[in-house]
Amino acid sequence: MAEAKEVDAFLLTRDWRDGDEGIEITLWARSPERPLRVRLTRQEAVMFVPRDVPTKAGRRVEKPLTTLYGDPVDVLYFRSRRSLIEERERLRDEREAVLESDVKPSDRFLMERFVTGGIRIEGPARERRGVLHFDNPRVKAAEVDVSLTHLALDIETDGFNGPLLSAAIATPDREIVIVRGSKEAPDERALLANLFAQIVAIDPDVICGWNVTEFDLTALDARCQALHMPFAIGRAGERARVLGGSAPGRASIARVPGRVVLDGIATLKSATYSFERFTLEHVAQELLGRGKKIEPKGDRMAEILRMFAEDPEKLAEYNLEDCRLVLEIFQKADLLRFAMERARLTGLPMDRPGGSVAAFDHLYLPRIHRRGVVAPDVGVDVEMVPSPGGHVLDSIPGLYRDVLSFDFRSLYPSIIRTFQIDPLGLFQPGEDPVAGEDGARFARTGAILPELITTLHEARSVALAKENAPLSRAIKILMNSFYGVLGTPGCRFFDARLPTSITRRGHAVIERARSFFEERDLRVLYGDTDSLFVHWKAGGTEEEIAERGRALAKELTQTIAAEIERDYRLKSFLELRFESHYLRFLMPTTRGSDRGSKKRYAGIVRKADGSTSLVIRGLEAIRRDWTPLARRVQVELFRRVFADEPYTSWLDGITRELEAGKIDDSELVFRRRARNEDDIEEYVVTTTGHEPPHRRSSPIDAGYYLEKQLGPVCDVLLPFLGTSFEKVVTKQTSLF
Repeated sequence: MAEAKEVDAFLLTRDWRDGDEGIEITLWARSPERPLRVRLTRQEAVMFVPRDVPTKAGRRVEKPLTTLYGDPVDVLYFRSRRSLIEERERLRDEREAVLESDVKPSDRFLMERFVTGGIRIEGPARERRGVLHFDNPRVKAAEVDVSLTHLALDIETDGFNGPLLSAAIATPDREIVIVRGSKEAPDERALLANLFAQIVAIDPDVICGWNVTEFDLTALDARCQALHMPFAIGRAGERARVLGGSAPGRASIARVPGRVVLDGIATLKSATYSFERFTLEHVAQELLGRGKKIEPKGDRMAEILRMFAEDPEKLAEYNLEDCRLVLEIFQKADLLRFAMERARLTGLPMDRPGGSVAAFDHLYLPRIHRRGVVAPDVGVDVEMVPSPGGHVLDSIPGLYRDVLSFDFRSLYPSIIRTFQIDPLGLFQPGEDPVAGEDGARFARTGAILPELITTLHEARSVALAKENAPLSRAIKILMNSFYGVLGTPGCRFFDARLPTSITRRGHAVIERARSFFEERDLRVLYGDTDSLFVHWKAGGTEEEIAERGRALAKELTQTIAAEIERDYRLKSFLELRFESHYLRFLMPTTRGSDRGSKKRYAGIVRKADGSTSLVIRGLEAIRRDWTPLARRVQVELFRRVFADEPYTSWLDGITRELEAGKIDDSELVFRRRARNEDDIEEYVVTTTGHEPPHRRSSPIDAGYYLEKQLGPVCDVLLPFLGTSFEKVVTKQTSLF
C-alpha cells in the first residue's frame, strides 16, 4: 500500500517518452537512504506561437507572454512530442514562427521548477526491490547532501566486435573479475549473466570507466543482442541501452535506468584537465605515477589473447588493474564530486559533457518566462557577424629581471556584471539604457545575466573559503562559458552585439591598464585579453616588489571604478590582481624575425615554500609536436640561464651524446595524431627516413635532430645572451 512521503534526493537521470495517455517523464534520484524512481504521466509538450499565427493542432491557450521584441504569443500544448513536431514542421513550411519548440519535455519540467541537482518529492510511494517508487508526486527544487556510490567497469574482448574474454568491476572496497572459461563463467552467456548480477547486487549510483560508453557498454549491448540476452544492469530490473552518435564525431549516449555513466576522458576534459594523450596509460602515469600491467609499446591485443589462452590469472589481474586505475584517477581528480557540483549549478545531467548552451538555457529560460517573455528556437534568423576576440598587445622581446604579472579576475563575467550585458536587456532596453557596441543598448536595471553571474561569483567565494575545489572549478567554468555561449549561433539568444559589447570593453580595459602603468614610467612588455606583464626597474627586495605590485593592482582597480562611475553611472566589478613576480622573464621573438611573439613566454617565480618554479607558456617545452629530448633540453636551458648557472659545456655534452648514439630512442620519438584522437603514430628519424621506434633498423640521423630540434628550442633564448646554438656547440658547426 502506498504511503505518503516527502523525500529530498539528488537527481541522477531524466528521460521521457510518448505514452498512450500523454508524455511520460521518468526521473531517477538518490536520497541519503535509497534510490528513488519518479514516474510523471499525462504530461504535455509545449511550444509557443505568435498570437496572429493560425494553428491546426494542439491545445491553444492565451497567456500574458511576448517574444523578445514584445509581440504577444500563445501557448500550444500537445499530448505527444510527435504531435508537436508535426505541427512545428507544418508551420515552418508555411514560414510561420514557432518558439521554444526544441526544448525537451523532461528538461522543461525540471527547469520551470528551478530543479538542478537537488529535488524534493512529495506524494504516495511504494518500495519495491530496494527502490522507492512515486507516481505523479509533487516535485520542486531542494538542497540535499548525498554521497553517491560508484563502480568502475572494464572488459576485454577478442577485437572490438569480438566476444568477451573477461570483465572486471571494482568499488573502493570490492573487486570482482570474471574470465570466460572459468568455473564462474564457462561460456560468454554465463560471463554476462554473472557480470550483470554482480552490478545489480552492488547497486552503484554511478558506473565509471575509460571510454566506457563508446567501448565497454557498447560492446556489452552488442553481445547481449547477439546472444539474445537482456542488457539488464539498470535499477529495478530495467534494461540499459546505448544510443549511437547521431552524426559522425558525435558521442554515443548510455541509458542505464537509475544509474549515471561517467566516462573518465569526457569528465576530465569537462573539468579542464589537459594531457598530451587521454589514454588510460598516459593519464595514469601523469596523475598516479604508474600505469597498466602490459607494456604499452608491445602489441596489446596479441598479449591479451596470449594471456587468455595461456595465463588467465594474469589476464584477470590486467583487467582488474584498469578498474583500479580508473577508481584512483576519479579519486585523485575528485571527478565524481566535480560532476555532482556541475549538475547542481547547471541543471544538466551528470553524464553530459560540455553542454554550455544547454546549461545557459536551463538557467536563463525560466527566468525570462517569469518576466513574461519566451525565446526563439535555436538557429532561427541567425545572421553570422563575427565579433572581435581578446585584445593582444604587441610584445617587447627580451630577457628581463623583475617582471610583474597582473590579471583581471574573471574579466568577461565582470564586464557583463558591470555594463549590464544581457540578452533580455538588449531587446528591452527601456529608458536610460547603458550603451553597448555596434548600436547595442542594455537595460540599466533588472538584467538577468548579470544577476546570475553575481550569484555564481558569491558562491565561488564561499567555495574558495571552504576549500571546495570541485565546486570552485565548476563555477569558474560555468561563468567563463557565458561569453562563448552568447557568441555561438547554437545559442537561441545569439546576437553579435552581445559578444562584441563584451570583447570591445575588454579591449578598452586592457588599453586603460597599459596607459595607467606607462603614466607611472612602467613598461608594459606584453598583454593578452585579461593579463599584463610589466617591467619593474626600481629594484628592491622580493617582498618590497610584491607589495608594490599589490598596491598598483589596488590603485588601478579603484581608478577604473571611479572612471566607470563618472562616465556610465555604473558600479564596477572589475578587479585587477597582482599575480606573480618573475625573477627572470623571457619574451621571445617570432621564429625567423625580430618581432615579439604572442602567447609565448617563460619565467621563474618564487613559491610560498621559498623554492622557485619554472613557468612556461606556449613554447616548445610544453608542446606535443616536439620530441621529449627537445622539450627536456629547453626546460633545462631555461632553468640554468634563469638561475645564472653555466650552460655551454652541458649543451655541448648533449650534442656529443646525440652524435654518439647514446640518447635513448624514447627521447627522440615524434608523435603524430591519427584520425582517432587517442590513436598516436610514433616514429624516429633515421639516416634512411622515418621508422617505428621499436623496430628501428638504421642509425639515428643526429644532424636532423640537432638542426630541427635542439637548434630551434635553444635559439628561443640564446640570442638574448648574444650567442646561438651553433656558436655554443662550436665543434659541431659542420652539421649546420
